[in-house]
Parts: sequence; structure tokens; C-alpha cells
Amino acid sequence: MKTRIEWKDGMSFLGESGSGHKVLMDGPPEAGGRNLGPRPMEMVLMGTGGCAAFDVVIILKKSRQDISDCAVEIEAERAPQDPKVFTCIHFHFILTGRKLNHQQVERAINLSAEKYCSASIMLAKTAELTHDFEIVEA
Repeated sequence: MKTRIEWKDGMSFLGESGSGHKVLMDGPPEAGGRNLGPRPMEMVLMGTGGCAAFDVVIILKKSRQDISDCAVEIEAERAPQDPKVFTCIHFHFILTGRKLNHQQVERAINLSAEKYCSASIMLAKTAELTHDFEIVEA
């Protein structure tokens, strides 16, 4: 896996993935940025949420669950001093479908957290990760 990060101006950086997708990251005005894009650490959380959601949807589909939507709301805390690593991360999954099985949803989330989601497993080295979920009937 490869990526390239290019400094644009101020504190803006353009990231390009190995698959050719680009995303602009920027810092806050007090750090010389212009607030043109997400902060790099926000990107880490978004990537982790995407990784976990991907796993959960795949696992539920393979379990023949009739899932129609998946959202993940993440709240995180960081250490007060450098390096400001994440110390606590909470994932709240909102799953929509028809007659989703509570145990299957819980199993999918646990499998993602413990076995499949490389990003969350990596972040668990410095942060306490917690999860909960709600099921919305379609």
C-alpha cells in the first residue's frame, strides 16, 4: 500500500491514495491553516469508522441479514500533551434493516473490533475502544 502527501500552501496537504483518490487535509487557523479540509487525526477516525462499517456490513450480509443502512458515530478523546494519541474511542453503530438479529449484529461488531478491522485494532494499542449499537427497523 502506498500513498503520497503533498504540501499545498499554508498548512494544507493533499493526500493521494495508491488507488488514485485524493483528499485535502488542513489545519485550524490558529495553526496556520485555512480550515479547508479535515484535520489529519480526523481522517484517522474517519478511516477507522469506514473500516469498521465495511466489516460489519460484509459480515451481516454473509449472515443473510437484511441490512439496508449502516452509520457509525465516533467520539474520541486525545491525550492532553504530545504525542496527542487517542486515549478513548467510542463507536456507536446505527444499523437499519428488516428484522436484524440482535445477536448477529453484536457478533459482527465484535468480529470487526477483535479480528478484522486493522485500523481499530491498531488504535486499541493506545486507546480504550468501546462499542454500542442500535437497530432501526426499516
